[in-house]
Amino acid sequence: MSSESSPPPLSTSSNPPDPPPYTPSIFSAAAETNYGFPPGYFVIRSLATGKLLDVEQDDVEDSAEIILWPEKESSLVDGFRKLEADNQVFFIDTSGALCSRQSGHAIDIEGGRLILRHRRPMSYPYPNAFSHPLPQFWYSSSSKQILVRFQCDPSYPPLEQNSPPSATWRQKSYLLSSVPLRKPRSVFENASDVFTTAIVNPLSPLTSMFGGGPKATIQEVYNSDIDLREDEVLEEDRGAEEEADDSPELMRRVRVVAVSEGENPTEATRKRRAWEIVPLRRSRALYNR
Repeated sequence: MSSESSPPPLSTSSNPPDPPPYTPSIFSAAAETNYGFPPGYFVIRSLATGKLLDVEQDDVEDSAEIILWPEKESSLVDGFRKLEADNQVFFIDTSGALCSRQSGHAIDIEGGRLILRHRRPMSYPYPNAFSHPLPQFWYSSSSKQILVRFQCDPSYPPLEQNSPPSATWRQKSYLLSSVPLRKPRSVFENASDVFTTAIVNPLSPLTSMFGGGPKATIQEVYNSDIDLREDEVLEEDRGAEEEADDSPELMRRVRVVAVSEGENPTEATRKRRAWEIVPLRRSRALYNR
């Protein structure tokens, strides 16, 4: 007989080995609390307007804008809601990305606007305007604010050799805000302003002809091709007249605004940055009679 030991018997089991169990350390504390949002599906209501975040025109394409629109469906019971209202329903995924229920796509920030973003391949130098980490959305139930957190400079500046990237963007907070819309001015109101200005400053018509006129208003910026400088913050230059939100138009815009430390916003500004998150239910609520 051979003195060599025989090989171990082969396993007769055809099942693969069990994978290692999941542990709580895999998920961050932020993900466990859903970044301040309720679990599952919800709608996001602006406390300044009463309107809901809405994917414009039920679009599912890349770069479709997120706006404010009147509520399409009043029922909060998931099974009783109209499917065409799904463009007003959102959820938070495990990475902190805000996603549209209708398309499943996440929301990105482009030029201060909220847009749908299809998943894209990585391109170099990374990150860049085409390929970058999606922003995280956080909700504070105490302040009613929605905070946007970026993992890189949201302006995506080109990287210069031998020059470290700027960290100025890290010193600001980014908040979601509704944008007020004034009703169009009547011909009488415009004529009255011209007459009053001519009395107060007789040279103002000449000034407007040759430049040096007043700065464009916030509404003129949104309704024209005027570009804002990168360091201009919309909320800071808004005058009392532009605080009014009395337009009969149904749609309102939303923007992500950069807020510096020590800012003292007006009450109207605070309200524009306040949001209510309303979760959907799976069944009707039961009431005791």
